[in-house]
Amino acid sequence: MKVLFAGGGTGGHLYPAVAMASELLKLVPEASVSFAGTKNGIEAVEIPRLGYRLHLLPVRGLKRGGSLRTFFSNIGVLSDFAGALYNALSLVRKEKPDVVVGTGGFVSAPVLLAAQLSGLRTLIQEQNAFPGVTTKLLSLLASEVHLSFSEARGYIRRRKGVFVSGNPARSFSAGDRDASRQGFGFRDSLPTLLVFGGSRGARSINNAVLQWIHEITAGANLVWQTGSLDYERIRAAVKPSGRLWVGPYIEHMGDAYAAADLVVCRAGASTIAELSNTAKPSVLVPYPYATGDHQRYNAKALVGTGAAMLIDDSHLQMPEAKQIVLDLLHDPGRLAAMSASCSRLAHPDAAVRLAERIIQLAKQ
Repeated sequence: MKVLFAGGGTGGHLYPAVAMASELLKLVPEASVSFAGTKNGIEAVEIPRLGYRLHLLPVRGLKRGGSLRTFFSNIGVLSDFAGALYNALSLVRKEKPDVVVGTGGFVSAPVLLAAQLSGLRTLIQEQNAFPGVTTKLLSLLASEVHLSFSEARGYIRRRKGVFVSGNPARSFSAGDRDASRQGFGFRDSLPTLLVFGGSRGARSINNAVLQWIHEITAGANLVWQTGSLDYERIRAAVKPSGRLWVGPYIEHMGDAYAAADLVVCRAGASTIAELSNTAKPSVLVPYPYATGDHQRYNAKALVGTGAAMLIDDSHLQMPEAKQIVLDLLHDPGRLAAMSASCSRLAHPDAAVRLAERIIQLAKQ
């Protein structure tokens, strides 16, 4: 069995594909797995590091906006896409995969379309509550479409072969709450707030927490992943404390989730999946410049079930934002109810289920 995964650019598009590939090889060790990507995406480093074959295709994404400059830039993008489609057709004819899996990113569109034009079976895995253009268009010809959010169904113009399977995300074993807190240097049995914004960080969240830090640590512990860009600035601005752990990156994220009573973070698809799988209440701050504002749609999916609260990025400096976080952090009854709602959205077996579907498609 041969499977070609097409997706990348960012970790949010790449790692679901990696998770599926890993589970697929556990189920069918003799399977041949390869990836298609671009030289500028995260896959150019990660896929070779993980030991998979990588096929590089030159392709760019369309720019948004109505300016004349954007129009002429997009002409070049469309020209590149035509070349990428030609290369993708050559790739699928050479590789002859039984199934092509698309997980989003610029490279996903030409490879999926090439596979569909070649009569191959294709599976689309959409991470976000608001599907991207590739998913909306190519889902019409896909063998199966797998969504992470039930809310995404409304944007798919077909009903047959569409499933809500969850988003393959990092899996964490259930850690011990007290032991995890001690691992961060905490000794007091206090509520614990986890704050993060990705490996590079989220400056608006960091700036807000820097203003709130005294009120937070007056009655709670704080685990704060600042990201690499803000770490030195924040480390110089805060005083060491037995109730504060601050670092550029959390190596053992499972311990951070186990220690936390409440999480403040962005609303990327992988983060939402991790919050759901660990049943963690959250205050979500959608990244305002995400394509199609998709993080807001992701956040609303949790807010609508009572699993999270939403604060606009532009409102973080308002006193009400701090009060929302502090009040929630010290309301164990509310946190327990949010945790229960969050757990009902979990799909911890998403990668395995999707790997099984790929195998079934390969047999057809």
